[in-house]
Amino acid sequence: MTLLESVGRFSIRQAEYIGRLAIQFWYCLRFSVRASPFQGRGLRWQRTLRQMGDIGVRSLPVLCLVSGATGMIMALQAGAELRRFGAMEAIVTMVGTTMTRELGPLMAAIVVIGRSGSAISAEVATMAVTEELDALRAMALDPIDFVLVPKYLAMLVMLPCLTVMSVFSGILAGGVFAYFTLDLTLLAYLSRTAEILLMRDIVSGLVKAVIFGSIIVHVSCLEGFTVSGGPVGVGHSTTSAVVKSIFLVVLADLLCTTFFYFFWR
Repeated sequence: MTLLESVGRFSIRQAEYIGRLAIQFWYCLRFSVRASPFQGRGLRWQRTLRQMGDIGVRSLPVLCLVSGATGMIMALQAGAELRRFGAMEAIVTMVGTTMTRELGPLMAAIVVIGRSGSAISAEVATMAVTEELDALRAMALDPIDFVLVPKYLAMLVMLPCLTVMSVFSGILAGGVFAYFTLDLTLLAYLSRTAEILLMRDIVSGLVKAVIFGSIIVHVSCLEGFTVSGGPVGVGHSTTSAVVKSIFLVVLADLLCTTFFYFFWR
């Protein structure tokens, strides 16, 4: 096989994968309309609430720990350089804006991928291997409606909430650093952070969280739906879901940041 053939086959496979993601996303949106509380039909709130607990509540402790450590590391590294220029006060601005715009949503997405995205892929793949998805189709239940939609709705609700907690944990860790190095009280630090943050910083972080959540749940479920090879395939699909989710989330972060930089200043 020549290099050109390899590149061509790889491009075709990736195009097919993006196409399957788009089709799955479209069907999910169609079924999600029925989950409106104003219609009262097609609601599976018990499954959705259970997924919200798995995705959000149980991910909160590790997310706060990771985000707090990230905020502290960022403050320490920036303080080492800013001290030479006598601009230690800039730590407040840097930590607040960076956590709100970039690191908060990204840390929340990565933690959810590692904890919940892999679990979603393994669950759906196991259902496919054990023919539970075929049983749903035999009972005239669409797997996208029965399996994907509750997870999608739960992710759309919980990932922005986790992003808020991630941002708060990172900023709070930066406040601990400012307290010991700048003699700045925590209340003064938080007040200063609230002053420098703009509405577009907060909105951009929440928009990214919604986009990241959609990517995570759809990639994880698609890898589970298309699993093959029995129990070994379950492991491969889980690994593939994590790798592809991280790649697409970082790529989406780049595209969103570029858009906000050029079109929303």
